[in-house]
Amino acid sequence: MSTDRRTFVRTAAVSTLALAAAPHVLSAAPGDGSAHQPPRLPPEDPRTVAELRAAMRAGALTSRALTQRCLERIAAIDAGGPRVNSIIERNPDALRIAEERDREAQAGRVRGPLHGIPIVIKDNIDTFDEMRTSAGSLVLANSRAARDAFLVERLREAGAVLLAKTNLSEWANFRSTRSTSGWSSRGGQTRNPHILDRNPCGSSSGTGAAIAAALAPLGIGTETDGSIMCPSGICGIVGVKPTVGRWSRSGIIPISASQDTAGPMTRHVADAAVLLAALSGVDPRDGITAASASHTPPALDTVLRTDGLRGARIGVARNLAGFEPRVDALYEDALRALREAGAVLVDPANVANAGKFGDAEGDVLYYEFKAGLETYFGSLGPGAPVRTLDELIAANERDRSRVMPWFGQEHVERAAKKGPLTEAAYRAARDSSFRMAAIEGIDATLAVHKLDAIVFPTNGPAWVTDLVNGDRYTGGDSSFAAVAGYPSVTVPMGFVQQLPIGLSFVGTAWTDFALLKLAYAFEQATRHRRAPGYLPSVGGA
Repeated sequence: MSTDRRTFVRTAAVSTLALAAAPHVLSAAPGDGSAHQPPRLPPEDPRTVAELRAAMRAGALTSRALTQRCLERIAAIDAGGPRVNSIIERNPDALRIAEERDREAQAGRVRGPLHGIPIVIKDNIDTFDEMRTSAGSLVLANSRAARDAFLVERLREAGAVLLAKTNLSEWANFRSTRSTSGWSSRGGQTRNPHILDRNPCGSSSGTGAAIAAALAPLGIGTETDGSIMCPSGICGIVGVKPTVGRWSRSGIIPISASQDTAGPMTRHVADAAVLLAALSGVDPRDGITAASASHTPPALDTVLRTDGLRGARIGVARNLAGFEPRVDALYEDALRALREAGAVLVDPANVANAGKFGDAEGDVLYYEFKAGLETYFGSLGPGAPVRTLDELIAANERDRSRVMPWFGQEHVERAAKKGPLTEAAYRAARDSSFRMAAIEGIDATLAVHKLDAIVFPTNGPAWVTDLVNGDRYTGGDSSFAAVAGYPSVTVPMGFVQQLPIGLSFVGTAWTDFALLKLAYAFEQATRHRRAPGYLPSVGGA
């Protein structure tokens, strides 16, 4: 991740401020890192979604019982005990929905592989229910969506149980140049469940921490650049940033029309594949999804194969590693595992233009943020609390003591000064950044070396959360795939001092399931994922 790029994936800082009043919202964790692990926590259920569904079919498990266990874990681990603080709001209807799914199953109506499975989603995704959609902000703390986001419609149709919304970096990490990841003025600070004083990274930090802590079997995050990949890597879970257009973005509070996508965040590659397939498809409200009609998901038994690496040509992106010796050692171990599983490694297969398109990408994000967010405000109808970025800036200033106790809103202020998307400067920046990331970057590397995918470390060790100085990224790259709109998958690769490190698989457009096939074989061969220890600090007990 380039130095310039870091300003666009930073999030927010620890807060000891009270939350805005809103029903079902959990209190924020204290910012002093003083929490300790209680003597007993509810045990983590290690089963995949397919195994949970099998137990339901056998009559050994109900959706209500599973949902109740998830709520108990939220109470014991997130709101109490270690106080991970990954959940911003629980769905008061979750148990009722679970009971409905049980009745349907008893009547012989099973909607699909997600039937009765609890899921948490990021608080920038619209839900037409009792929960708010706020992007972690106080200005939208009481905002209720007029309809479900398309992917939420698909979740309900598939029979999933919407359990809760997760905390995030406010405005999906596009507010300040010196924020601390995982903080929002509505939700407070999310903490890394592996080591509580360490940062969970990225704007989907709440989903990453919640899934790492097994608060739900499935989670959804969103990414513009790094906001699924970084928290997944740093929290030790599986993350998928789909091809832009694979999943709909309608009903998601936006940053960038050319880079935004939601994606799965899970403990198991198999679960990510199930979720990715279930929500893929064309949404008339999001024209970019039309291309997905010719890229339908394959049968998952062709994806979830332990021999999925055999004969695959994998490029070793040495120029995206080398930032931390202990991470490099894990990377070498991962490369050996790939080779032993039958992959053909092309080493090196460096990706061109590393770190060269940060300024162009930044201009694209500023232009698209203004256009997209003001359109979203308009969708809220006459009751919208603000309608323009200028009004948002003014509202934040009026509530500065709660909204901006640690950092400002420099990104919002810069975006507010941009013109329409018809400006030549915007078109030039978009064309330049896409060319360097996609055509001259990923696609050129794949073509020259005849590769199926490129691999490199997702992240460095998580840093200590520091509300005074902000984030201190320790390595990793997400920008190539993000700017290109191409898919990427991260899988646990090992640990540095009890802190998870991920391995990224990147490919060209619409190779999402091909990457999952490689990632699944790697996961099954190595099995690096482990439950978090909720330690107060490195070496803590």
